Amino acid sequence: MFVAPPGYQPVYNPCIPYVGPIYGGLRSGMAVYIQGVIPHKITSFHINLQCGESEGSDVGFHFSPRFDSWDKVVFNSCQEGEWGSEEETHNMPFSKGDAFEMVIIIKQEGYQVTVNGQDLHVFNYRIPVESVNALQIGGDVSIQTITVIGGGYPAGDEIGSNLPVMDGQPIYNPPVPYSSMIPGGMCLKKTIVIRGLVPLGANRFSINFMVGGSRDIVFHINPRLQEGEVVRNSLIGGSWETEEREISINPFQEGQYFDMSIRCGNQRFKVFVNGQHFCDFSHRFQNFSEIDTLELEGDVQISYVHF
Repeated sequence: MFVAPPGYQPVYNPCIPYVGPIYGGLRSGMAVYIQGVIPHKITSFHINLQCGESEGSDVGFHFSPRFDSWDKVVFNSCQEGEWGSEEETHNMPFSKGDAFEMVIIIKQEGYQVTVNGQDLHVFNYRIPVESVNALQIGGDVSIQTITVIGGGYPAGDEIGSNLPVMDGQPIYNPPVPYSSMIPGGMCLKKTIVIRGLVPLGANRFSINFMVGGSRDIVFHINPRLQEGEVVRNSLIGGSWETEEREISINPFQEGQYFDMSIRCGNQRFKVFVNGQHFCDFSHRFQNFSEIDTLELEGDVQISYVHF
């Protein structure tokens, strides 16, 4: 069973308050991805990107939605126990009782915050981002998933030698249908992460790993919401092969976010969804290294794709 090493393995359903490390620290091009639910009874919650896990550590970025008669989101930093000047927006992107997903993208100039696919604010650096190595969450919020994208130890470290192969930068909020070349093609240990939302009323969608030249679909994943099935198959030489339908869990449900990773092994693809092993799919194509295209289509909203 494949378990991603520290820096790639999401944290699922953490207790709040939560504090945990960001392995290797932050740097430009990385992102912090968080899924959660806002309770009906809420005063405020906060997310801190900070310089250490201990209480009293400097806070490079403080993000705090506050629900009162003047609903707002506050942004700040804290150095040596002193809070800086607040920045705020009254464009409240969170709703009581609703699920949310947010991405904090580490840009050259600062932290860019996106909530539910909409840009919210850019907070310019006040503390060098390379000093930030921990995440802390507190207040009235329920968190389902925390993922640091592009994190982990640099290649060549003792742990780094076991990292999954991920070559490209994340693609955020791509339109569907979506088609992209897979950087470097598929290879052993190559892992592709797809996160998204199955909208209410969805019928079906598909994830296809293809050979671009021949249009052969080497691995077809097809959640069918109305039937409660997830069909896996291959389309080789214009003909569909034998379907595989057996599953122990069905993580694809209307109105629910999903967090999916597909890893290419020597004998098979291994698929994990929401932190659980979902299925294996044995290679039916002689040379999986010829797989060079990913296509997504149907009733699905994609938050990001990371090659």
